[in-house]
Amino acid sequence: MASQSKTKPAKEVKAAKAVGAPRKFKMYINGEFVEGHRRAFFPVYDPSTEQVIAEVPDADEQDVNRAVAAARAAFDSGPWPQTTAQDRGRILFRLAERVRKEAASLANLECRNSGKPITEAEYDIADVATCFEYYGGMATKVLGQVNPVPDNALSLSLREPIGVAAQIIPWNFPLLMAAWKLAPAIAAGCTCVLKPAEQTPLTVLEFASYLTDAGLPPGVVNIVTGFGETVGAPLVRHPDVDKVAFTGSGEVGKAIVKAAADTLKRVTLELGGKSPNIFFADADFEAAIDGALFGVFVNQGEVCSAGSRILVEKKIYPKFVEAMSAKAKTIRLGPPLERETKMGPLVSKDQFDRVRAYQEIGKKEAKTAAGGGRLASQSKGYYVEPTIFYDVDNSARIAREEIFGPVATVIPFDSEANAIKIANDTQFGLAAAVWSRDIFKAFRVVKALRAGIVWVNHMQPTYVEAPWGGYKQSGFGRELGPNGIDEYLETKQVHINLNEQPIGWY
Repeated sequence: MASQSKTKPAKEVKAAKAVGAPRKFKMYINGEFVEGHRRAFFPVYDPSTEQVIAEVPDADEQDVNRAVAAARAAFDSGPWPQTTAQDRGRILFRLAERVRKEAASLANLECRNSGKPITEAEYDIADVATCFEYYGGMATKVLGQVNPVPDNALSLSLREPIGVAAQIIPWNFPLLMAAWKLAPAIAAGCTCVLKPAEQTPLTVLEFASYLTDAGLPPGVVNIVTGFGETVGAPLVRHPDVDKVAFTGSGEVGKAIVKAAADTLKRVTLELGGKSPNIFFADADFEAAIDGALFGVFVNQGEVCSAGSRILVEKKIYPKFVEAMSAKAKTIRLGPPLERETKMGPLVSKDQFDRVRAYQEIGKKEAKTAAGGGRLASQSKGYYVEPTIFYDVDNSARIAREEIFGPVATVIPFDSEANAIKIANDTQFGLAAAVWSRDIFKAFRVVKALRAGIVWVNHMQPTYVEAPWGGYKQSGFGRELGPNGIDEYLETKQVHINLNEQPIGWY
């Protein structure tokens, strides 16, 4: 699930006044909580109040080098290479157990740091534990094979950990995205240097305090906080990093591929999308309206797979727009810690400004059915109204560019072929959804869609057991499921000669 933020160098971060003393965090390197060598920190905000709630180390390349050295040593010569698959699984199960024990405090911290409603944060933390449990079981399911060869020999294929993994995660699902990357890497036997998003590092740093108690040796997981230019870039180009896993914007993803090419690192990318949510006239109407709203407004629309392009068959188009708009106006926005809240603030001032700019663009490109501004009732916080534009042409900017906020574009279509053409007319290919009671039609459309995830009569369910990733400029590689651990494994061929006689070459 990708974020669209553009990181700033540390020198551009301005100090802000906080109400009370913000909590000061440290990074986690080689099994210890440490400050950066410069002893510099940057502020972390609560987007619902715009107040500083924490300070975290502002690391640089020297700190990256220290973290990579710890990961390299742990992989090459520490106790980690001798740890069995069963032991790695037990560590992951212990981490899952600790996450469940601390779920309430983690959800509260996630909510305060990211702005997502508390009920959604609780679901996310539960999913974190499930992810560690799943890969705890997968650790012992990494299998090689015996290859039939036309000689008196034994040919084996072995699966081995790829090495040191650099992992860079976004701000929209902070601890969950960390789990998606750390859990399969640990299960495979890799070591990691993880960079959380500078906007939302707090739950990841809190989670780091569980690692030693779970039995993870020093250096296996390292967490370095900072900005893209000062931490992310040197991490990607570091010669001792074997693999890069990134979730974020396409612009940064392309830069990572170029930087990683110098050392031919393995790279996996999840880069977001502009997902079509397709509604045929024969769909269950009430379920369709709920699916359209949830698909684009859950988590304030800060979801890489958000169904932000809503394609509606012309037979039901006017009724659909009217019903969707009426329900959108009843969505409760407010403080994230209040359980009645369905949408909280956007994650940061930068993201707020970005979404507000697209709202103004949309007013010029299409008609407004709902929203279109900031939430007037909140004097503080980065709150934006759920916004619906209709009669949108698929060539419009609001239909082609990933906004990463609560902005929906409704596009009419007149036939199955027309719906498929519009849906595929995008540079992205992460997700899509099809709503119809006609299962034959639904599957025809599923097969025609160029997307890595396609839902039928639903939108956004995500399971750790199933692969996640996209086509086209939504990236390459897959997370979750068995595919997720495959991305952290190499394949080694082993040939054992069983013939006692000499080769006879001379």
